[in-house]
This record gives sequence, structure tokens and C-alpha cells, in this order.
Amino acid sequence: MRAWPRFAVRMLYLLVIAWLLVSALMYVVQRQLIYVPQGRGVATALLRLPGEAGEQLVAVKEKTGADALIYFGGNAEDVSYTLGELAAHFPGFALYLPHYRGYGGSAGEPGEAALTADALALFDHVQQNHARIGVIGRSLGSGVAMQVAAARPVAGLALVTPFASMTSVAAYHYPWLPVRLLLKDRYDSAAVAAKVAAPSLVLLAGRDQIVPPDSSRQLIASFAHPPYVQAFADADHNDIALEPGYYPVLKAFFADRHG
Repeated sequence: MRAWPRFAVRMLYLLVIAWLLVSALMYVVQRQLIYVPQGRGVATALLRLPGEAGEQLVAVKEKTGADALIYFGGNAEDVSYTLGELAAHFPGFALYLPHYRGYGGSAGEPGEAALTADALALFDHVQQNHARIGVIGRSLGSGVAMQVAAARPVAGLALVTPFASMTSVAAYHYPWLPVRLLLKDRYDSAAVAAKVAAPSLVLLAGRDQIVPPDSSRQLIASFAHPPYVQAFADADHNDIALEPGYYPVLKAFFADRHG
């Protein structure tokens, strides 16, 4: 009978070692799981901005006037495709869609601090030519957009399938890992939501399997000024833009801020 306790202790020891090894591996590869760089699948006009890591590329549709939109895409999104959709639905706006570092020919490696710095620099550049700048952030891009809206005078903020923090998303998918200790890029949107003064819109996917509903609800509750919320019951995280009401809701929201 004494062999069983020794066996159990050995098994527990092996499980702990395996858990520590997996945790260490996840720490090393975490940015490869968060960021999935894409090339440029469609030729677009490009704005080339200097950056600390090298040239940053932005897909653009130039248009003179007061109104502009900046769109921050998802973690595996080629925004050159999105530019055409936005151009069709927002003909009165200049459009700026950055290729994150490591995406679409932009120099450098992606990370929260890098993407936030580039986003703020892009906003400051766009502000030189446009008085009213709306910001859209989708999925990962919602975390970037939140940082911009908290620090700059955006005219309106639209968040598509957003999360309260990357930590909450990681904990949902990896409940057996100490993600709060391991995560480098936290994108804590809920922590800065109260600083957002602009009118805000949140679009949710009813069948979202990537962002847990509790995370989105926590973010919504963190705003000082409650955002308008539109849920698409039959949409999932990746196909929400295909919903018939998706672009009409965005258009109506930004039309109210259009001069």
C-alpha cells in the first residue's frame, strides 16, 4: 500500500514539471499566437510613415475635407481587402488602414507598445489634414483603437467584437495556465475606457467563439459614457462584417459625426 502514495507523488511531480514546461513554452511563443502577420493581397495607395523600427505602411483612400476614418484590423487581417469595403460605404471620408508592424510590408515586429505608438503617430499625421477623425477597431484592433481614443480627440469610436483585456481572452481559452503572469501584451481596454470622451459604438457577434461575452460586457460597463451597443445574434467573430446590418450601423453612427 505504501507504493501508491509514492507513485501518486511521482505523478504529481511529473504533472507539475509538465505544466511548468508548457507554461514556459507558451511564454516564449505567445506573440506568435496573438499576431498572425498577413501580406498585402490587393494593391492600394500607400502612405509611408517613418517609425522607430523602420517604414510603416498605411493603406489609404485620399480625400480632401474634414472627415477621415482610421481602421485598426484584426490579428490575422489583411486590411488592403477591407479598404475597398470601407471606401464603398464611406465615400465622403478619407480612409487610413495601417498595416501593423510585420504585416503587409511594414517594418518591425508587432507588440502592444509598438502598435500603440504607431497608431498615435498615425492619428497625429491624419489630424494635420482632417478636423474630424473617426476610429474603428476590430478584435485585436479594438485594443489599439481604445488606446487612441483614450489619448486623442477622436470624433467617434466604433469597436467590433472587442474585449476588456487580452488577459481576459487568454484566461478564457487557457484556464489552466497562469496567463496573468505570462502575458506580455495585455491591451487592457477596460482600464482606459473611462478616459474616452467620444461617442462610442460596440458591435457584438452573438456566436463569438473567440472573445468571451463576459469580457465584452466588462468593457462596455467600464465606459464613463455608455456606448451604443448593437448585437448580431447569428454572427460569429470572423464573419460579423458579412451581416446585412453591419455597414449600415457603422454608416449611421459616423454620419451623426459627419459635418
